[in-house]
Amino acid sequence: MASDATVDSGKRRFLLTATSVVGGIGVVAAATPFVMSFWPSERAKAAGAPVEVDISKVEPGQKINVEWRGKVCWILNRTPEMVSNLPKLDERLLDPKSLTDQQPAYCRNEHRSIKDDMWVAVGICTHLGCSPTFRPEIAPADLGPDWLGGFFCPCHQSKFDLAGRVYKGVPAPLNLVIPPHHYASDTMVVIGEDPKA
Repeated sequence: MASDATVDSGKRRFLLTATSVVGGIGVVAAATPFVMSFWPSERAKAAGAPVEVDISKVEPGQKINVEWRGKVCWILNRTPEMVSNLPKLDERLLDPKSLTDQQPAYCRNEHRSIKDDMWVAVGICTHLGCSPTFRPEIAPADLGPDWLGGFFCPCHQSKFDLAGRVYKGVPAPLNLVIPPHHYASDTMVVIGEDPKA
């Protein structure tokens, strides 16, 4: 058995320090994946990222579909006739003034949009999540003589006007959702980002 006189205290300090450093590196290496799991992945960031859409080629009366956060969003270029027909439907709508919070404050107006003609909405029925079909025609036989164009959900027959406002007496309880958006230019809309918020 070695006595205290023969123990090299320099070597002891070196071994203690080396062991502590290697152990610390091991703890950091083991903890890194755990800590990183709290941060969103690149895929998750991209899924929630704003979407830029060029609207320069969207003709009057045309609707296009884009994806934002895994949901279909509609961009509709409404004709002047479509916009002028909106107030004619107020009596038949459940929430014509958009009092329920289904849109940003800057879209709480009769046309539920920033610009009268360009309309952006999440294309999912507020009843059970089906996707309504775009029915721009006036008075088709299956929707009746009072139909002035809008969206018809084939799953449970909910109806929405061309501003996404829900009709009375249908299963859907709320207007369609208007996502946060803004116009980066006259030809570019950014969905999912509200620089004023």
